[in-house]
Amino acid sequence: MGKNVHIVPHSDGWAVKIEGNDRATSVHDTQEQAIESGRDRARRDESEILIHGENGRIRERDSYGSDPFPPKG
Repeated sequence: MGKNVHIVPHSDGWAVKIEGNDRATSVHDTQEQAIESGRDRARRDESEILIHGENGRIRERDSYGSDPFPPKG
């Protein structure tokens, strides 16, 4: 399973950042474009995508890894 992918606000729009990296992997004009790019990366790496709002707080998350079935809880 790869590192989590974060979609975060950036001075030039929206950034895709891989957890643990200091720099953005890519920067996009819109959040929608960043989410599309981030989802592709999360699917490829079998990781989780965490989408942040303009305030920086996580507003949505989705997992593309091998989650246990049935889920706990």
